[in-house]
Amino acid sequence: MRVAPFRGFRYGIGSAHDLSDVVAPPYDQISPAMQERLYAMSPANIVRVSYPKGETDARYAEARAVLEGWLAANVWAQEEWPAIYPYHQTYTVDGREVTRAGVIALGEVTDYARGEVLPHERTHAGPKEDRRRLLEATGADLGLLFMLSDDRDGELLSISLPAGEPIAEARDLKGERHRLWRVTDETTIERMKHAMAGAQVIIADGHHRYETAVAYAREHPQAAFKMMAFFSQRTPGLTIFPNHRLVRGVPGFSWNRFLDAAKTWFDVGSLNDPLAFRAMNRSLAVVSGGEAAVLSLRASAQSTIPWPPATSAAWRRLAVSVLHEGLLRPLLDITDDKLDARTHVDYTADQAEAVALARSGRYQAAFLIAPTTVEELQAVVRDGDVLPQKSTHFYPKLLDGLVFHKVGADA
Repeated sequence: MRVAPFRGFRYGIGSAHDLSDVVAPPYDQISPAMQERLYAMSPANIVRVSYPKGETDARYAEARAVLEGWLAANVWAQEEWPAIYPYHQTYTVDGREVTRAGVIALGEVTDYARGEVLPHERTHAGPKEDRRRLLEATGADLGLLFMLSDDRDGELLSISLPAGEPIAEARDLKGERHRLWRVTDETTIERMKHAMAGAQVIIADGHHRYETAVAYAREHPQAAFKMMAFFSQRTPGLTIFPNHRLVRGVPGFSWNRFLDAAKTWFDVGSLNDPLAFRAMNRSLAVVSGGEAAVLSLRASAQSTIPWPPATSAAWRRLAVSVLHEGLLRPLLDITDDKLDARTHVDYTADQAEAVALARSGRYQAAFLIAPTTVEELQAVVRDGDVLPQKSTHFYPKLLDGLVFHKVGADA
């Protein structure tokens, strides 16, 4: 993986330190209500370019006009010297505070066949078309890709822990703290290049944006590098939440019939408090109305479930794979096509929300799953597989708006 420093564009260079009002979550995490909230926070909030309002093609031209206005007025301006940007996220999980540390730099975008960048999930055409049109309209590389490096010698982790005070910080909408440093020292930049040379990285978040960047670079050679945030797999704070499944619209769904059918492959146990599931160290649970149960796959079932062909043993051990292939597909007829169409399954990383929605009857059932671990993700990807869609929810999300890159602006 070739990396390079860049002259980033930042808000209020030299005058603004707290950027909470101008940053935003990644576009695919923004609900309509959240979009309204971000618009109201500041006329310079990055969401006005990264995820503009509207349903028509005019929103892309609007994003371009907004960005051009900001740059003309120096609301956002370009740094004088190329730099890499250490980036820390400090947050609370399970009652303890942790910090995840990485480094923002430009990374070369290459086809997956090169083997330098490994995906872990499938993508869909719609989001890629949207990101392509926005990139073509603005030329702005706004969203960070979350890239994981095995960092065997710990050099990337060392570079991600700079001395001194950050140049900017922000609180996201959940109150988590994000801090940004700027490093122009040539020796450190060379260390970063050396640390990543020949490294193989896994995309943790940002598959659609990465594949859009690859396709764009084929037509625009000056866009061969994209802004990425590189994190060592040695860093604390690689927190992955599960995306629980919310099921709706299944004809004739019956709790009792479902559990009876599940007993073909699963041991079924009672679950008095679904909210305690996360602490139980179990793989699967299901909630429907006032009912709840824990489901444990029997060892003998591993050889009898009709797994998709050519999937690895590591893939078949994932809780999300067991859910899809042992329950959703064979018992509820929820196929990959139906998952893609979003006709029967919605997702939430909030376990309490999943339970509440199932209890209320808004969904026929909520399937609670154990999180995929970093070790499981590595094992599946290294075997050449991709995880089932919506398998991981890395927390917290990387922010848009701390710094961005513009195609061709470093020339």
